[in-house]
Amino acid sequence: MIRTKRIYEEPSVDDGVRVLVDRIWPRGISKEKALLDRWEKDLAPSGELRRWFGHDPAKWEEFLRRYRAELEGKAEALARLRREADEGTITLLYAARDETHNNALALKRYIEEE
Repeated sequence: MIRTKRIYEEPSVDDGVRVLVDRIWPRGISKEKALLDRWEKDLAPSGELRRWFGHDPAKWEEFLRRYRAELEGKAEALARLRREADEGTITLLYAARDETHNNALALKRYIEEE
């Protein structure tokens, strides 16, 4: 099972494996408070794509297309997430305020559709 969650929300035992999927460390969160299992910044959108998107919902569909193209070269890291999801729960953590247009949700959709 794959879940998504803002990193600013309290960690829960239901989160399973907690994986931060942002390229930049979230402001105001200490590494201790984050309770991460790991940080997969290589699975985050490139800085260029992130700046272009700017969390603009009108750009969402094009963001998904471009982000999917970036993920094509990340087979090993994606396979690891799939294995972990098959074995239990993983939670993809993100810092964006928008809970319906963010890279963690896009990554979750990509993994589930592949």
